[in-house]
Amino acid sequence: MWIFGRKGASGFSACSTAEEVARGIDGSGLTAIVTGASSGIGTETTRVLALCGVHVTMAVRNVDSGRKVKETIIKETPDAKIDVMELDLSSFASVRKFASEYNSLSLPLNLLINNAGVMAPPFMLSQDNIELQFATNHLGHFLLTNLLLDNMKKTARESQKEGRIVNVSSEGHRYVYREGIRFDKINDSSSYNTIFAYGQSKLANILHANELARRLKEEGVEITANSLHPGAIATNLLRHHGFIEGAVNWVGKYFLKNIPQGAATTCYVALHPQVKGVSGEYFADSNISKPSSLASDTELAKKLWDFSLNLTEPK
Repeated sequence: MWIFGRKGASGFSACSTAEEVARGIDGSGLTAIVTGASSGIGTETTRVLALCGVHVTMAVRNVDSGRKVKETIIKETPDAKIDVMELDLSSFASVRKFASEYNSLSLPLNLLINNAGVMAPPFMLSQDNIELQFATNHLGHFLLTNLLLDNMKKTARESQKEGRIVNVSSEGHRYVYREGIRFDKINDSSSYNTIFAYGQSKLANILHANELARRLKEEGVEITANSLHPGAIATNLLRHHGFIEGAVNWVGKYFLKNIPQGAATTCYVALHPQVKGVSGEYFADSNISKPSSLASDTELAKKLWDFSLNLTEPK
């Protein structure tokens, strides 16, 4: 990544690390949920937020893995405040259980980092019989956000601190089916394309953040919603493509971000004072960036919202 070191308007670049963008920021008194926190950039995001004094709840599918990560972070930062809770984003029942348990703890919530995801698996259905990437990457986070939103509004009102919702998307949002979101063909296995389906779910992450930002602004709530591209990183997202994963790891040190660099934009959008009041934007390399025309389509965002609401409502 040494070849992409040019700094943007924020003063940061693709080479900046999560620790660098968060340096000097006091997050004590803030609470956060990070999904997919037991590996990759989710782990690094958790570590850096905790280093800044944020009380972090790791929302993870594998609780044992989550606890091991927590132990490792606490060895480095003994006063870190970290909880581990089970969450499987491919299951609406699991999402509802997590949100209910979190809200019942009377914990406030300032920051929601929708980070977890799966990338380009063969065609599979979720526990709710929806194509796995769309279900996990978008619908699980959409439902989770809705179920935690009242808590976030209450926290913002009582703490007088801005709440922030951060959707980790990808530049992969540009590589989608022609219509962007295939509302009528979400579960069409015959025309399923692993990469386009991934792009569709990442496009949905941006549209979700944009429509949420519009609604929160209309409501006059002091909560922002933004999306971001973490950068091309060699993580276990590529586990379904063994040959590609091997090649990526081999050349990665020259062209890809490492994990501390990959978590930088998430930590920047979640914590940095420069982002205060900024909502409905797409970030890359810790700077505001421009997404695709489909990602900027307000009507598509509204349609996706209604579609997602219908799919996630209790039947």
